[in-house]
Amino acid sequence: MIKEGSLLWQYLSPEERVLTGDGAFLLEDSARHVNQEPTDYSYLVFPFAKLYEGFLKQLFRDTGVITEGDYRSDHFRIGKALSPDMAPRLGRHSAYGQIEQRYGKDLALRLWHAWKDGRNLVFHYFPHNYRALTLIQAKNLIQSIVSTMEEAILVMQVMVKNNKS
Repeated sequence: MIKEGSLLWQYLSPEERVLTGDGAFLLEDSARHVNQEPTDYSYLVFPFAKLYEGFLKQLFRDTGVITEGDYRSDHFRIGKALSPDMAPRLGRHSAYGQIEQRYGKDLALRLWHAWKDGRNLVFHYFPHNYRALTLIQAKNLIQSIVSTMEEAILVMQVMVKNNKS
């Protein structure tokens, strides 16, 4: 899903690259076990959702959207900072607001929707709205997360580090 040597691959930390490998393994494994279809393929999305969280924190730190302290904090919440609904209340602490102002509303919304759809709606349990993913839905969410990261790298023009692993 993420090609080794691509700009995105080069930007990822070694730990994020491991999550990419884990995600690829789970996708390949699910293809080998077609006779044992689970009722929910959300587990395929997990490594990519976790990778996306790390990617966003790193991206926000590298572009000055958050501080090094926020990046290292156990209390900083991506979902809160990236929510368009929270932007007015958070003011200059809103990642969504800063991205919208610096890079445009389209990218800010894309980052938010990849977060909301690929993480929050997948991994939170709502008794009134149980959500189980089909294999196709899981693959589509993974592709959305990956393509959003690729777009962010290009639009935000972050410096690609030499992250060897």
